[in-house]
Amino acid sequence: MRTFDLSPLYRASVGFDNLTRLFDATLNEAPAYPPYNIAKAGPDEYRITFAVAGFADSDLDVQVENQTLTVRGKASQDETATTFLHRGIAGRSFERKFELADHIQVSGARMENGLLHIELKREVPEAFKPRKVAIAAGNSNAPKTIAQAA
Repeated sequence: MRTFDLSPLYRASVGFDNLTRLFDATLNEAPAYPPYNIAKAGPDEYRITFAVAGFADSDLDVQVENQTLTVRGKASQDETATTFLHRGIAGRSFERKFELADHIQVSGARMENGLLHIELKREVPEAFKPRKVAIAAGNSNAPKTIAQAA
């Protein structure tokens, strides 16, 4: 078990709340349920895939708020008539949060064969993209010489 005290960071910085919250979330043990993958699907595309066997579309909730992706699953409780001899498929509720980098947008989500796929895409605004500055030929803006001294 790791014990790090991040309170000096809170006392000595202003405006870095997001960074210290990220440190806190990283250092605290995260639950392992449900299992998930994060894959790079293209140059500016990513995919998070959750294994959510036993969950219907209506049992899942995907939200983005303040650059935080939250995925929640609420297990349905219709097991009253079932007596399990062995229960190996977990069907408990969960909540997973992911901090999204700047300009990462959730482009969609879909269920397929018990897997929840969440598509992410980096969309950099035009103002932040590199732009080429044209170089004018000659000194068209330089002051003109009227007469040269001999």
